[in-house]
Amino acid sequence: MTSDLGTTPHRVLLALDERGEAVEVNRAEMERLIQAGLGIALSQKADSLIVLGLVRMADGQSLSGGATSAQNRRALLTEIVSLMENKPKVTHLEIKTSVRVCLESELAQELNDVILENQVDLLLLDSSWFEEQEETHTSVSPLEIVFRRPLCDVAIIGPGVDISASSRILLPARGGPFAELALRLASGVAEHNGGSITLLHVALEGAEGDEFEDAAFTALARSADEHQMVRPRQVIAPNVQEGIVQEAQNHDLVFLGATANISPARAEALFQNPFGPVARAVLATTSLKHNDEDEELPKARPGVIIVRAGAPRDFYYARLQRRKQQNQARLASEEYLSNLVDKWFAENTFDSDEFADLERLVYSKKSQGLTISLGLPTLNEEATIGEIISKVKTELFDHYPLLDEIVVIDSQSSDRTVAIAKELGLPVHVHQETLPGQGIRRGKGEALWKSLYLLKGDIIAWIDTDIKNADPRFVYGLVGPLLKEPSIQYVKGYYRRPIQVGDKVYQTGGGRVTELTVRPLFNLFFPELSGLIQPLAGEYAGRRTCLEQLPFFTGYGVETGHLIDLLERFGLLAIGQVNLRERQHRNQELEALSQMAFAITQVIINRLEERERLHLTEEVNRSMKLIHLGPQGLQLDVRHIADSERPPMLEIPEYRQKHRQRLLKIG
Repeated sequence: MTSDLGTTPHRVLLALDERGEAVEVNRAEMERLIQAGLGIALSQKADSLIVLGLVRMADGQSLSGGATSAQNRRALLTEIVSLMENKPKVTHLEIKTSVRVCLESELAQELNDVILENQVDLLLLDSSWFEEQEETHTSVSPLEIVFRRPLCDVAIIGPGVDISASSRILLPARGGPFAELALRLASGVAEHNGGSITLLHVALEGAEGDEFEDAAFTALARSADEHQMVRPRQVIAPNVQEGIVQEAQNHDLVFLGATANISPARAEALFQNPFGPVARAVLATTSLKHNDEDEELPKARPGVIIVRAGAPRDFYYARLQRRKQQNQARLASEEYLSNLVDKWFAENTFDSDEFADLERLVYSKKSQGLTISLGLPTLNEEATIGEIISKVKTELFDHYPLLDEIVVIDSQSSDRTVAIAKELGLPVHVHQETLPGQGIRRGKGEALWKSLYLLKGDIIAWIDTDIKNADPRFVYGLVGPLLKEPSIQYVKGYYRRPIQVGDKVYQTGGGRVTELTVRPLFNLFFPELSGLIQPLAGEYAGRRTCLEQLPFFTGYGVETGHLIDLLERFGLLAIGQVNLRERQHRNQELEALSQMAFAITQVIINRLEERERLHLTEEVNRSMKLIHLGPQGLQLDVRHIADSERPPMLEIPEYRQKHRQRLLKIG
């Protein structure tokens, strides 16, 4: 990961540290640091800048408690970055924001994980991280990363650093091992700002000179020969520290190498003074200047950036491999699994308000070269389909071109559903007439499976069409996480679900099959999915490249089957969930819910058998006796209830032919 002089740090990571939700975020300071990170990334001609918000939870707390803080932090980072990224100088740089939640004691490892996952070349940290450690005298900090064996090059940004206003740069040649890195970073800033670098050598008063310091200065000056903006300078001072401090007052920014080696004997001293005496002295310097009226006014202190080169690549790759092995070994641990779910819940639970800036969503879609399709499965929904189409189409297709197509997939409605959709300008396909060579099955899952053949988008979203309180957030909330996080493949909606009993509406009570059947069974057999709030929600979206690899159950079990198969094929981190606020819809009778629960239970048993986690001596019963009160009194009605299963769409010849060119490109 370490770069030699003149090479480019392709991926820059700016890590912003904030404690849990009790802390009020200092927006002005966050903006300053992001501006500094942006300036460094631009000056180094980096390809991407990742702005990472770290939410720290106290040891012993559940990471799931950081979900709200993570949502707030994501929204704030997105808002700040959006104000910066459209500037002319920023257009070539990809800026991404991310939020991670971790325990205090795992902060260093969390940073390491982000570095490894994103193959970071240069890590930027705020100096306040280290000031906190001095105050608390604790060892839980990124000091271990920065000073002991960092996985990539590191730059610590001191207070008041303003890269855009730094044209006079001071680079002391003190003979440290990180001088080449300091020269590379300083040269990038100077060139970007049209400024100059003073390469400083401090000669001690009354001494003949330090051969080591002299040799270091000569070597660095030789490396700097090709940079026209570098000006060598020698000053005489009682000691090196005083010479640098005095010269720093005439500059905007000072680059210094960190302390080279840390032995156990020096560790305590390092925690007390992590920057070293020279850097501390420069940070503390305040000089005076005179204005035209000869009044003394305070002059801004020069900014200071402390640098340290990262470990060699072989160490980096060895660390990456070891981390993967550690995670694999821990999967069997109940505690590790519980923490994994809590962390997923905190980091992959979104709020639709995070994506309410539709212009930004459209920009993100276009910049990634993606198309988005919305499928509306219908069966006798004349009471609600018109309002759903009108609201979604007006906002997300006509006004903001977030959606590239909206298609109704009907299941032979006998009311005016199809007519209303056509009157509103939408294409309508009947799923029983689609892919005739594959036969006809009943159920919503069948309609969704065939819609994957019909729809054209790179991202596919589906929402139910019995919603009484339709809102564009039901769509943009689902696709938002997919546009923001490349690692997420599939997003489920969740919401409050009022339930109507007679003429009375209760604010809670909906989602009975979810709470009484699916979530208990997930906790028992698929605990990785236990953090999903509403696994049966009919509002979800996914990437085509993911969806086309999933089997589809044709009836009630389609959502349950998706989640289990997603977990196995793509892992928990590929799944996200988003708060869509409230969903008002037609509540089903208890008898229908009983049949739904029966069908879903069969799907879960089916997957357990396939994975050899459950062994049944006989095939499960597929018929259900329903209790019915008729004119003759109580009786039992027998229903055969069983979902059939469609194979992944990738296995269907017609689909492969339709997507032949795309599939050839991806091999």
